[in-house]
Amino acid sequence: MSTPALRIRGLRKAFPKVVAVDGVDLEVARGEVFGLLGPNGAGKTTTLEIIEGLTAADSGAIEILGLTWEDHGQEIRSRIGVQLQSTSLFNKITPREALDLYGSYYPKRRSTSELLALVQLEEKADAYHITLSGGQQQRLALALALVNDPELVFLDEPTTGLDPQARRSLWDVVRRMKGEGRTVVLTTHYMDEAEALCDRLAIMDRGQVIARGTPATLISDLAMPSVVELTFEGPAPDPSAFSARLGQAVEPRADLWEIHTPDPKALLPRLLEAAEVGAIPFQQVHIRRATLEDVFLQRTGRSLRE
Repeated sequence: MSTPALRIRGLRKAFPKVVAVDGVDLEVARGEVFGLLGPNGAGKTTTLEIIEGLTAADSGAIEILGLTWEDHGQEIRSRIGVQLQSTSLFNKITPREALDLYGSYYPKRRSTSELLALVQLEEKADAYHITLSGGQQQRLALALALVNDPELVFLDEPTTGLDPQARRSLWDVVRRMKGEGRTVVLTTHYMDEAEALCDRLAIMDRGQVIARGTPATLISDLAMPSVVELTFEGPAPDPSAFSARLGQAVEPRADLWEIHTPDPKALLPRLLEAAEVGAIPFQQVHIRRATLEDVFLQRTGRSLRE
């Protein structure tokens, strides 16, 4: 049995006004994409910074590729790649120059031309960093994280603030990293990103891991695979009377109601009848499959976006 790419036990970090990481245990297998999913402030970034050696933990144990920071710090640095939430570079450095510079720090490195091709920046190789779009800057940051040909790559909120096209482009790079046999650990608060990229994930809230597993397993464990939504033109009204008439829980969410159900076909006739009797002014009915957002909602009673 091979050594896990990452193993952490009892990780804890407290700041004066908050416990950011509260007894986190994780294990990441080699070659998988592992996600930390949760809202802003859940403790994802602090957990990653401790693992990366950027922040000291109050307590807990960390093994990276079977090594510890205390005994093998230099070797760990040579074998991991890190993309932080933001990367600051000189305005007038070009992608080619940045990759050449960062690559010169390591005894083992990937070629600049190979990395530029990987992140689709050949045409911008000699453009100033300040002229790159947000998506191009993020792709360059990814290339810099790969310059030492790392076995384990950490990506902290890699697509935050990007448009949909730029996000999908970065997803492709992550998939190529997995295809090369690398292990990827990423943080995100986008449920679609976690479902699309992660082999397994841990959902964090208030410094603790509240659920872990494959996206499909976490969703199926809800035992409510479908969600029926009633949308309204303005804010959704109080659903209490409607819920009592329907005999089923109804959750108000901004301009819609959500009703979790294992059998939407059986629910719909009763729902439409109850809506007609109660003169509910809904605009339309929509059926969707349950998502990781629903998993988080069930576990915490609040939305991932809150």
